[in-house]
This record gives sequence, C-alpha cells and structure tokens, in this order.
Amino acid sequence: MIFFVRYGKVLLERYKGKVKYWIVCNQVNLIPNVQFGCLGIYDDQVAPEKMEETMYQAVHHQFIGCAKIKEFAKEIDPEAHIGTMIAEGCVYPKTCNPKDVVGAMKRNRVQEYFFTDTQLRGEYPTYMLRHFEEKGIHIHFEDGDEELLKNNTMDFLALSYYYTNVFNHETDTGVPFKSEQNPYLKPTPWEWRADPLGFYNCLNQLWDRYQVPLMIAENGLGAEDVVEEDGSIHDEYRIEYLKAHIEQMKEAVLDGVNVFSYLSWGPIDIVSSSSAEMSKRYGYVYVDYDDFGKGTGKRMKKDSFYWYKHVIETNGEEL
Repeated sequence: MIFFVRYGKVLLERYKGKVKYWIVCNQVNLIPNVQFGCLGIYDDQVAPEKMEETMYQAVHHQFIGCAKIKEFAKEIDPEAHIGTMIAEGCVYPKTCNPKDVVGAMKRNRVQEYFFTDTQLRGEYPTYMLRHFEEKGIHIHFEDGDEELLKNNTMDFLALSYYYTNVFNHETDTGVPFKSEQNPYLKPTPWEWRADPLGFYNCLNQLWDRYQVPLMIAENGLGAEDVVEEDGSIHDEYRIEYLKAHIEQMKEAVLDGVNVFSYLSWGPIDIVSSSSAEMSKRYGYVYVDYDDFGKGTGKRMKKDSFYWYKHVIETNGEEL
C-alpha cells in the first residue's frame, strides 16, 4: 500500500490542474472474481478457510490507500475530484418469496454496497461487521484508520454496467456475482442478459442511497462481429444496446440523478477481460486479430462508430 499511495501522490503532483477526475481503484468490489488481478492474491496463497479473511484484509488496505490519496489530493490539488469505482452487479429477487427478497438484499450488500457504504459514508457498515463476526473474520485496523476513512470519503462514484441477474434462495451458492439468469431478459452472446431498465434502476438506487455524482465508466456489448467483403461491419445490435441504455440514463437524469459522465466500453477492440477472447468485441473500431493473436492488426470502423460519433456531436440529444 505504501508504494501505491506514493504512486498516487506522484500522479497528483505531476498532473495537478490537468486531470480533474481520478478513479483510485477500478471495480473495487470484484474480489471474488479476480483475487490476483484486483488484490494480488494467489488462489493457493493461504489456506482455503482463511482466504475470505485475507481478501477482506486486502480490501481494507485498498480503502485506506484510497483515503490517503484523497487526503493528499486535498493538499496538492483542491480542485481534483477523487472517486471510487464498482462493477454494478445488484441482483433482483427471483420471486416475491420473502426468502428471495431478503436474500437479494443481503447479496447486494455483500457484493456491492459494503464497498460503496465504506468509501462514501466513511465507515464500515454494521451489517458487514456482523458478517465478519459470524464468519470468524478479523480485519486488522491500524491506529488512525477509522479517522482516515471518516475524513476522506470519495467525491463521486464510478460504475461499470453490463447486465443484471436474479437471486434464487433455493439454488444460490453464496458466492458473489454467481446468480441465475433473468428469464424475462433476452440473452446476449456469452450469456449476459442486457437490461436497460436495470440501468435506470441502479442509477436511481445509487443516487438515492448516496447523493453523490455518478460516472458511467463502462457500458457496452461484447459480441462477435462479421467483416463483410467490402470491409463494412454492420453491428446494429451494439447500436441498439447502447441506444437503449443511454435512453434509460436520460430518464434517470430527468429524475434528478446527477450523472456527470458517460463512457462506453470500449472504443477499440481489445482482448475481453471476462473471457480472455478477442472475438468478444466491444469496440466501434474493429481490430483484425483473432483469439490466438493472428491477423494483420488492421483497424476498420464499424457502423456503430459513425452512430456514436453523432451521439457525441449532439451530446446525446440524437440517438
């Protein structure tokens, strides 16, 4: 953490007055999915029964690192805005059975709200302290940690949003981000269920809970794109996905939600983090490489490129 905070301080000093918004930790709540990528923890680094405690201790260090960087930012560049980011993954209850409703609520707390409650409200929520106690998890706090968290909450919340799932108390395994598919939503490639109304819902829920500005840091559709003989790429499915989500974002704004930035994922095809495949493409610009790194590297504009260019030009007024 010492080196991370030092790095953050160097960046704040170097780009003072040039960079206005900073996301300190990317998708800070993805610990069960990317233990090494997010926390630097190997699967076999500790005994299985100690892994959850180890992960949450590492998350605590992230919280403290973010707070220290916020503290530095207030001194170095008072105009800078320091935020955190989550992978938005709130689940719906599968039915109105109270076990599904309460189970969904508890799942959302553990896989999402714990992180945002701590960083935006400045203290560990009681429900999570209870969770730790009941599971025999001990989180070590250094002297001054509680005060540091309380005095250095994040200025804004960034989120990635792609899909929603449902919580079924009869089949749930207790693992965050491992839930059932929503039968009311159509599957997209790689079985992510697109849910534009869920986007509207989550934006309102987060705004009602925190009243802090929201940044959409990621939103997009991973799909297989076909290059026609003339080099054109007709990805109307991507346009439809993005259009529907931007429309619902605009509805949230009309409700009073402060969404100050929208960034789609992502402008240029890259290897998908979720599947490690090049064929799962998100970009407006096609890159000629396959899943094995074979290809020319040539870049070609998809139909969505021209569509999104116009969306930017009209500031979202014309979709």
